Amino acid sequence: MAKGKEFTVTIPDKPGALGKCFNALAERGVNILAFQSYVEGPESLVRFVCNDPAAAKSVLGGLRMIFEETEVAVGQMPNRAGSLGQAAARLGEGGINIDYSYCGFAPGSPLGMLVFGVDAVSKASTVLDELAAKEA
Repeated sequence: MAKGKEFTVTIPDKPGALGKCFNALAERGVNILAFQSYVEGPESLVRFVCNDPAAAKSVLGGLRMIFEETEVAVGQMPNRAGSLGQAAARLGEGGINIDYSYCGFAPGSPLGMLVFGVDAVSKASTVLDELAAKEA
């Protein structure tokens, strides 16, 4: 899983809004694999990677939510101290700038899933794949 589709969704900053969005996705069988959420002004911004981007797009559109899809670099690493630092350092060594990152869990696996919004997705994906192969 070197590249992934990420959704950035604008949600009202009010109680229950995030739950409504995530429950609607779950009702269609969409599993959120990794996410981050933060408040910016009167709204919350939510970034997430899921198991079924086409279904997520359909659900978000049906809810008339403001969202965008972005390609991100995704790597799977052991869930242990130093894995995130090693991945971030390796991207830096490759001259890849990290704009943001977050993590979750790879489906059906004990591996952590690292998500990086970067300026060179293909290059970052190759670096993360190489790193994961070394860890296997």
